[in-house]
This record gives sequence, C-alpha cells and structure tokens, in this order.
Amino acid sequence: MWFNYEAKEATQFYTSIFPDSKVTNITTLRNTPSGDCDVVSFNISGYSFMAINGGPNFQFNPSISFFVNFDPSIDKNARENLDQLWEKLSQDGTPLMPLQEYPFSKRYGWIQDKYGLTWQLILTNPEGKKRPFIIPSMMYVQEVCGKAEAASDFYLSVFNDSQRGEIARYPASMEPDKEGTLMFTDFMIENQWFAAMDSAGPHAFNFNEAISLLVRCENQEEIDYYWEKLSSDPKAEQCGWLKDKYGVSWQIWPEVMGEMMADGTNEQMERLTKAFLQMKKFDIEKLKEAHQGK
Repeated sequence: MWFNYEAKEATQFYTSIFPDSKVTNITTLRNTPSGDCDVVSFNISGYSFMAINGGPNFQFNPSISFFVNFDPSIDKNARENLDQLWEKLSQDGTPLMPLQEYPFSKRYGWIQDKYGLTWQLILTNPEGKKRPFIIPSMMYVQEVCGKAEAASDFYLSVFNDSQRGEIARYPASMEPDKEGTLMFTDFMIENQWFAAMDSAGPHAFNFNEAISLLVRCENQEEIDYYWEKLSSDPKAEQCGWLKDKYGVSWQIWPEVMGEMMADGTNEQMERLTKAFLQMKKFDIEKLKEAHQGK
C-alpha cells in the first residue's frame, strides 16, 4: 500500500479495528527519492500487508479493493460485526455502494475509507463454499474491461497451487457491460484467494502502483521466473516493482530482504537502500554484499 505520509497512522487505524491484528515491523529507509521513507509491515486478521510512505505519486482507487467476508456459519455475530466494521471504516470515509441487501447478499456495502482504500463488506451465504476473511479484488475497467477472465487465466498459469473458484457472467441486457464478460470470479494462486470482475461503467481510474501484489521469493531462480513471466512494461521496472500486461503492479521480493531490513544497523540499511535503488529486478547476491559491506 503506497501512502503519501500516513503509513504509520493508517496501519495503526487498521490494526485497531480488525481482530487479531498487529504491526510487526517498522523500518525507515533514508535518502530515497521521496526522502526518509517508513516501511510498515502489519497483519490484519492473519493476512500480511506492507505500507510505505512513498510521497504523493500514486493514489488509491477502487480498481483494487478488499473483500471482507462475514460468514454466519463461522461467526454467529457475523452481521453485527460487519455493521461495526462498516461504522469504523465510514469515519470520514465515502460509501461507494450503500450498506443494504442486494440480490447477491443479504448485507453488503462498498466503502472508501479516510485514507482512500476501498473495502467490500459482505455477509456470505453460509451454505456456499468457504472463503478466507479477506480477499483482494481486482476490477478491470476502461481499456482492460472484458479481460478479467483472460487475466485470471494468466495468473493461474504463472503461479503454483492455483485453481479457479466461482464464476458468474453478465447476462444480456445489462449494458454497458457486455454479455459473457465476468460479473465476478474468484481464484486461488499460491494458496491465496483473489477475486476479479469486469465493469464497463464510466470509471475515472485504472490500476496503478498505489496497491501492488507482493510475491515473496526464496531464491534468485524464483525472482527471475516471476520477473520474466509478469513484467510487460520496461518503464515500470524499478526497485523490484513491475507491471503486468493488464496494468496490475507486482513486487518481486526476496525473503532475505525482509530479514536484512528487520535486523540491519543504520549503516547496513544505508548501503542496502543505495544498492536496491539502483536495481530494477532484485539481485540477491548484490543485496547481500551491500548489506555486509563488501
């Protein structure tokens, strides 16, 4: 999550309103193009997130949102807990779809919180297939509208431990959405569930770097593989970041990087930061050498 300067404040807010949540690490990177930059790692209900103070370069929008599933078969107070979370996210926020009953759910609402992140709170059908509490959701609009199925097929082909879940298509007479495009699908890659949908409405946004998907790699071979498979825009390659052919941003991130950032001295962090700022795709050996002062 790319913030201007509110990364610490926002993560404190999210970890205070979601159950079983906490900040796990805060690292300050010195002398980046955005100045001193806080990187905050945190968990929300068992799911890992990272926030960064990167300056006013990118702004959140609804192209990537987060489903929050309240399942009455798991939580007897699901509806009440949904309403309580909605109230907290609504503080200085903006409803995109009001909290009410819809054909697909007895209780659903789409909210943009005070930091610009958007959340879809839904009371799930207890007789339906079980899904995680939080699921990132990608909405394909403008020039990539109609490509949600192709994009999700592509991700399923790139990652291991992958499978398609539910799929629902737009019927006829739902213009401007084209018949057969995806009203909704969910899919699992590397044991993490995602959702995707097409929307042909007049949206004034598209995917950007404000929210990126982080791929944790154990070795250089994995970094090389995902970089080759996913990157489609050389201009977007910087500091481990890339954009795929649908405009979604990814970070191809070596696991050892997090370890070095968590345990590094000021001098080690300065060398590490200087090294990775010069990289597009991360080179693990060069990062280790910079950290060790070689």
